[in-house]
Formats: sequence, C-alpha cells, structure tokens
Amino acid sequence: MDKNYLEVMLQSLEKKNALLDKILEKSRQQEQDLNNPELSADDFNALVREKAGLIESLTRLDRGFQSVYNKIKAQLEYNRQQYKKEIAAMQHQIREIMDKSNAIQAQEARNKQLAQKKFSGIRDKVKQVRNSQKVVNQYYNNMMKVNYVDSQFLDSKK
Repeated sequence: MDKNYLEVMLQSLEKKNALLDKILEKSRQQEQDLNNPELSADDFNALVREKAGLIESLTRLDRGFQSVYNKIKAQLEYNRQQYKKEIAAMQHQIREIMDKSNAIQAQEARNKQLAQKKFSGIRDKVKQVRNSQKVVNQYYNNMMKVNYVDSQFLDSKK
C-alpha cells in the first residue's frame, strides 16, 4: 500500500479539525448574536449561510476520507503494525474531532433554545402590533359613526 493514501487521510482529518474549529467559532458568534436584542434578520441569515458553507465543505471532506479508507481498509488492517505510527496520528485527530463535534452539538442546542426564545418574542410583538391595529381601526370606525345621523322622519298624522 502506498503511504500517500495515509497522508491524504491524515491531511483530510486535519482539515476537518480546522473546519470544526471554524464551525464552533461561528456557533459561538451565533449565540452572541442571538443574545443581541438588535440583531437583524439579514445578519443572522448571513451567519447561517456561512455555517452552511462550512458544513458542506465538511461533508465533502468526509466523503473523500471514506472513499480513500474504503480503498485501503483491507491492507491497513492486514499491515496494522507497519502503519502503527500513522494509525495513532489518525486516532488522535479523530479523538479531537469527536470532542469538537460534541462541543458543537452542545452549542447548537443552546443556540436552538435562544432562537426559539427570540422568535417567540418576535411573534408576541407581532401579535401586539396586530391587536393594536385592530383596536385603532375599531376606534376609528366607532368615531366615524358618532357624527353620522340616521335619516329621521316625523310622523305628523296622529
């Protein structure tokens, strides 16, 4: 087996590790933004798009890693002692990746709660505005009727 495959796999894991760092940073930034009462929807959406791009890159890296691993899996298991150093380096990277993945999942759970809280507050404000508009319209309609006098007839035949 060619050691280039192992180097490619290790580089892929290192890139994945770096991408997870960026995703974790964006998730923390998202938490700060969700705590900001003056957050605009455009800013929030831009951050979500950035994270989506990073996640797409991560998915491509995973596919590439899996493809290379599938090619050399049998040889790697057969010659485990020969590639002990490379396997240990990959295991170390994988442990770091798992730790970061867990941190991201926890951060995303917190962000989800913050987003639900923020959006429920926005829904409540929208309801208040609608109710206020309804009251204003009813008041306006009632005031328009105050000056309106129905036609009156005088019955003089008694």
